[in-house]
Amino acid sequence: MRQHVRAPRSHALAIAVAISLTSAAAFAQDAPAAAETAPAAESDAKTLDALMVTAQRRVERAKDVPMALTTVDAEKLHVLGSGGGDIRFLSGRLPSLNIESSFGRAFPRFYIRGLGNTDFDLNASQPVSLVYDDVVLENPLLKGFPVFDMENVELLRGPQGTLFGRNTPAGVVKFESAKPTRELEGYGQVAYGSHGTTNIEGAISGPLGPNWSARASVLYQRRDEWVTNTNPNARTNPKLEGYDESAARLQLQYDGSDTFHALFNVHARHLNGTARLFRANIFRPGTNDLVAGFDDDKIAIDGRNSQQLDTFGASARLSWDFGNDLTLYSITGYETADSFSRGDIDGGVGAAFLPTGSYPGVIPFTAESADGLPDHRQWTQEFRLESNYSGPLNWQAGLFYFDEDITVDSFNYDTLGGGVQAGWAQQKQRNKAWAAYGSLDYAVTDKLTLRGGLRYTQDKKDFTASVLQSAPFGAPVSGPFPVHTDVDDVSWDASAVYQATPDVNLYARVAKGFRAPSIQGRLLFQVPPQPSVADAEKVISYETGVKADLWDKRARLGFAVFHYNVDNQQLNAVGGAANQTILLNADKTVGQGFELDFDAYLTDNLMVTLGASYNDTEIKDANLAVAPCGSGMCTVTDPLVAGRAMIDGNPLPQAPKWVYNLTARYSLPVGDGGEFFVYTDWAYRSEVNFFLYEAKEFRGKALLEGGLRVGYGWDNGKYEVALYGRNILDKVQAVGAIDFNNLTGFVNEPRIVGVEFKAGF
Repeated sequence: MRQHVRAPRSHALAIAVAISLTSAAAFAQDAPAAAETAPAAESDAKTLDALMVTAQRRVERAKDVPMALTTVDAEKLHVLGSGGGDIRFLSGRLPSLNIESSFGRAFPRFYIRGLGNTDFDLNASQPVSLVYDDVVLENPLLKGFPVFDMENVELLRGPQGTLFGRNTPAGVVKFESAKPTRELEGYGQVAYGSHGTTNIEGAISGPLGPNWSARASVLYQRRDEWVTNTNPNARTNPKLEGYDESAARLQLQYDGSDTFHALFNVHARHLNGTARLFRANIFRPGTNDLVAGFDDDKIAIDGRNSQQLDTFGASARLSWDFGNDLTLYSITGYETADSFSRGDIDGGVGAAFLPTGSYPGVIPFTAESADGLPDHRQWTQEFRLESNYSGPLNWQAGLFYFDEDITVDSFNYDTLGGGVQAGWAQQKQRNKAWAAYGSLDYAVTDKLTLRGGLRYTQDKKDFTASVLQSAPFGAPVSGPFPVHTDVDDVSWDASAVYQATPDVNLYARVAKGFRAPSIQGRLLFQVPPQPSVADAEKVISYETGVKADLWDKRARLGFAVFHYNVDNQQLNAVGGAANQTILLNADKTVGQGFELDFDAYLTDNLMVTLGASYNDTEIKDANLAVAPCGSGMCTVTDPLVAGRAMIDGNPLPQAPKWVYNLTARYSLPVGDGGEFFVYTDWAYRSEVNFFLYEAKEFRGKALLEGGLRVGYGWDNGKYEVALYGRNILDKVQAVGAIDFNNLTGFVNEPRIVGVEFKAGF
């Protein structure tokens, strides 16, 4: 019987609580003395401006918000995105955030504090909500919209359901685009780097007459195919892993009235390239080491590989200011997506076509499949009424409506028979949900503010799945298999913020989150065919923390300690010996840890940011078992009962215990309006399980990735030229796997080195 070796969670939590309380006490006691004894700061000393956020749907200081949050400004987003990075570049760059994908650029999966969803189905729901310009993007293909011409990003950790969208028990990643301006301005940038990586981005903003302004933003990214397929009989391109992507956004703003404001947004994306490259037998049996001689720019596959994705969306954000200190907001959003992604899932070449001893070795069977989204649309409508009283009491109340219609195709192909289609299953789902919510803020004293929120949600899904063409060794033509779910829920939160000193706030928060039931119908290899359903999950989260301005506002600190319980958590058993994808519910999951955010001017020329988090998660269900890899190809360390792995006590998949991130920017003024700068950024995450069960091969190693940017700016920052590097240590490491009966995995992004020029006006 395997014993889990785990860090003592109660000890770690006690340490975190002690740090939080002693730090707060120290700040509260020392701040007045420091104000009396510290010499006056020089008038030109650099300080941090008050950090303003919209985490509670109104603009306020981050220090006054009773929850753990982290922001990323436009410059940092620009640096992290150098080298053509997609939204995954945020992974590990904020505390408790992990992002991964088995689809590459098209389908990011988000995890906050360990809570996420490994499901790769195109109708998969995630407990992390992504809100882009106030519109909830529910489908995972929408969540990969490129990050360009941004104002900022906010990461809100913990349940956010009383104010935001739907399905937010883990938290919200909130993107805000740069807005139209009344003055003519803009920028353009072009970068070129390794593997032909090209990144072109630009925006222009300004007035359109006396009452309107506009902003147009564009992005173009591409990378050459840089991985060589060494299979001489390949049916796909001899070169792989390239992409060609473009995106655009147009915003029109009406600003000709003191009481009515409007912002219209139209945006689109096109992606064409290689689907995720799966690589057979890359793990050395019995370890999580890559096999000797592994070369990430070579692969041997015999199936086809391609990916295409198109998305389009539009939104209207309207507001009316009433004379009685009330503001009414209307947010209407429409999104649609069309995609097709085909890949050689086994990651190798069939035994009959691969000479003995050739890398990557013989695979037991071939697997070539595709997923398509031929029909998708999403409508959202929200009305929110907000008070703006000068007194101690303020409130918000709103209604939210969500309507999504989706069709998902799953195809199988006969790789050894010329790649002809040999299996087709289809899922259709209509999801309608509505919610009513409200929140109150009450300043009990000048130093103590209480807040409470409540939300009622009703969620309905009508789902059918059919096998339209049988696959070898799979399900016969059958169906449709209908499923209907109809649930309602009441979510809530309560919090308090106490101003211990003018520079230090303490807070505490308890919140309940909710995620509606999920339905899965990948039926091709499920015998007998039958959709699986995961019931609704509910989260109770407890959090306390401190937020402080330090060193005469030259530094800023945020520290939080949290604990949560998930009842009926939705989990996804992916692959395994049965080659099936099945939804499950765990009786209970617990998580706890702490998070740190620290920003500081160490000198007037050196700005440093530091983030850190500890997340300890555990599945608690003594009877929950899943199918492990087939044919004994992996080394399972969980107890096995009737060939199934018992996962009680395991951590959640893709949930690193430790996440660290660091940035440092050093600048040196040169002449009149010139600046030489060096910017470096680093992100570390500890080991992760790829699946619900534990196996030596499928335990992802700790990963450290760094970036470097050296440049010169002139004319007060209007112009800039820089050399940049991403993944500068050239780490090559498995970041995911597929548990067929061969040791198939996929690796991280390659090192990219390049040059960039940017001009603004």
